[in-house]
Amino acid sequence: MRLTAAQLNLTVGAFDANFERIRTAVARAEAESSELVVFSEMATTGYPPRDLLTHPAFVDRNLDMLERVARLSTGRLAILVGFVDRNPSSQGKPLLNAAALCRSGRVVERRYKSLLPTYDVFDEDRYFEPARDVSPMPCGDVRLGVTICEDVWNDKDVWTKPRYHRDPVCEVAAAGADVLINISASPFTLDVPDVRRRLVTQEAVKHGRYFVYVNQVGGNDELVFDGHSIGIAPDGSTILRGAEFEEDVITIDVPLPGAPKPLPILRPVAGSDEESAFRALVLGLRDYTRKCGFSSAVIGLSGGVDSALTAALAAEALGPANVLGVAMPTRYSSDHSVTDAEALARALGIGYEVIPIDTVFQSYLDVLSPVLGGGPLGATEENVQARVRGAVLMAISNRRGAILLSTGNKSELAVGYCTLYGDMCGGLALISDVPKLLVYRLARYVNRKGTIIPESTLTKPPSAELRPDQKDSDSLPPYEMLDPIVAAYVERHLDAAAIAKLGFDPSVVADVIRRIDGSEYKRRQAAPGIKISSKAFGVGRRYPIAAEYRF
Repeated sequence: MRLTAAQLNLTVGAFDANFERIRTAVARAEAESSELVVFSEMATTGYPPRDLLTHPAFVDRNLDMLERVARLSTGRLAILVGFVDRNPSSQGKPLLNAAALCRSGRVVERRYKSLLPTYDVFDEDRYFEPARDVSPMPCGDVRLGVTICEDVWNDKDVWTKPRYHRDPVCEVAAAGADVLINISASPFTLDVPDVRRRLVTQEAVKHGRYFVYVNQVGGNDELVFDGHSIGIAPDGSTILRGAEFEEDVITIDVPLPGAPKPLPILRPVAGSDEESAFRALVLGLRDYTRKCGFSSAVIGLSGGVDSALTAALAAEALGPANVLGVAMPTRYSSDHSVTDAEALARALGIGYEVIPIDTVFQSYLDVLSPVLGGGPLGATEENVQARVRGAVLMAISNRRGAILLSTGNKSELAVGYCTLYGDMCGGLALISDVPKLLVYRLARYVNRKGTIIPESTLTKPPSAELRPDQKDSDSLPPYEMLDPIVAAYVERHLDAAAIAKLGFDPSVVADVIRRIDGSEYKRRQAAPGIKISSKAFGVGRRYPIAAEYRF
């Protein structure tokens, strides 16, 4: 069977634009004499549509689009596409996460997703009724074993404790499928591409079938979909590998059992975590701005590594001409903070402005003096500086119609080392899922072909520069200690005792956990960020604000 895998960048609810992308891919499949073109999970709606699914008109538009897609199936070409169907039963959830096989201008087969994830960023049980049984789809002389995304994530031979009581891939293989296909909208994290390959390879070898896995690509809100569609032969070898972080349409001959293997078609993949993370953040930023109606960005440049990395990502994603960096020195700013910011802007080719704010800061102090009283300056006055900067940047954002990118990293956001309505201002917290040590690694990646981020930015002690000679280490443990503690608590869900057993000072662990728990109210008010880890702050981490329990 000649099969075309079409991994497309789909926008949630953009029915006409999504249809045009599908139509173009169908035309390419026809030109390459394909017999079947396969699209990703919920390709008609874009993923994830979330509570748009509660609107009947939205579901109707998706069903209308399915009929338009079906009419594209002419001649020998069949189309397999993900969509949202209504549940015809009088019981259960109102909708079904579905796949349709289209031939001769109409929908001829429908199958439904069996395993509905409800962990991390997923909440599919909120909308969908699961399929109770599976069966192959006849497509000419070939029986397609079609499953949808999570259906492939429950192999008992891979997981120590599978999440579900069923294995839909085993079921459809046992029912006589000739070729296994999974249509997916699987978000990127740094570890997930390897896990996907392992899962699909395990199923292909176990069942002695070719297995084709087609994934969505692109950014939708906090999530980035990396594409990286794959095809695995029964001997475990890779015959197809789609591009990472970009659209790709690949046609390959998938043999029936016993026929010789085709020549593999393998797109290159990232060679390091740094490259993967950088490309994911660039794609997430580019699509977030584009899909939200922005074309440019503004960033506060402090001369530090966080704002430098954010600016480098923005220049790559949006083009240097569409990025403005703004330095806002006060009496506490070091000389190198401005010179490093200027050198960075020049190296990137982005716009650059210097707006001194010390007079504004002093005006605040004068106005507030009767209320705040005398005494030495403290955290209150430090936060005033950050909030003046936030107001300046928001004014520029409003006037230019540019999205403001906040520059805080995951380490800072975890422990609340950030100012509400100050440095947390922004429409997107681009690196809020990037721990500080990874920020440095990504900055070195930016400089892999020459100096873009000044070396002094990478070597000077990190500082918020809100008081004389301030350093992050005055308030926080060293990042070499902080980052693994945050990862253990937030991503691995370990308690204090278990983290201390990893070799950390119990008092430091207790203090970091106290800060993380006590900063939930700040994070709830933060801009959304781009998820690249197994557990980001955002929709996938649902902790109460008003709670007394401590781990």
